[in-house]
Amino acid sequence: MRARLRLFTLFVFAALAAASLTAQSAEKAPAPTKTPRRTSNQQQLVNQALTTWKNFLADPNLPWIREHAGEAMGFLIAPRIVRAGFIFGGSGGRGVLIVRGANGWKGPAFYSIGTASAGFQAGVQFSESVMVVMTQAGLDSLMTQSFTMGADASVAAGPVGAGAGGTVRTDFVSFTRNRGLYGGVSVSGAVIRPSQDWNTAFWAKPLTPIEIIVQGMGHNAGADALLKAVGTAAAPPAAK
Repeated sequence: MRARLRLFTLFVFAALAAASLTAQSAEKAPAPTKTPRRTSNQQQLVNQALTTWKNFLADPNLPWIREHAGEAMGFLIAPRIVRAGFIFGGSGGRGVLIVRGANGWKGPAFYSIGTASAGFQAGVQFSESVMVVMTQAGLDSLMTQSFTMGADASVAAGPVGAGAGGTVRTDFVSFTRNRGLYGGVSVSGAVIRPSQDWNTAFWAKPLTPIEIIVQGMGHNAGADALLKAVGTAAAPPAAK
């Protein structure tokens, strides 16, 4: 009888000790961490477009953008246009369109930009671009399935330099930079078309540029910082 009692007592103490160790381990164990959410390709492009926009506004050689942003109907911002090839080559990239609306700025709508060129080319070149939409005709061209810069809509290289403050009469005014140099990629001849798969991915529904830009359907908080930055810099002259 005593042997059974002693065995039972040892069993109880062992159970209590195990429970105590388990409780202590639970207290010391770190709280489970959530796996960081991966930033989508579309959101990365929007973030990069914001950086490009700030870079162009801060560039002392690009006063035209700062002085005429309030007259613009919109901006097609391409953070990374790649030109590559040897003898025959081309360039391409993606951009986001932000457009002035009656009640604030709308967008972004996503676009692909591609050009083909012939001539001596070697290596790979990266440029960033801001295309300023100056006319209704230019904006209308962006609402089509595709169009060619210089053929379906007029485009001029943006003025560069301290004295470049005059008015440019064209559908688009294009600025490109490559490592601090200007005119890295010519957009004349570029074919520009909506990236429907990117628009669908960003807005989580199949919205067209007309629905995004003209009708103002949908809202994605990931675009708020870009819309605010463009809206602040491009306020109408009377509002500044």
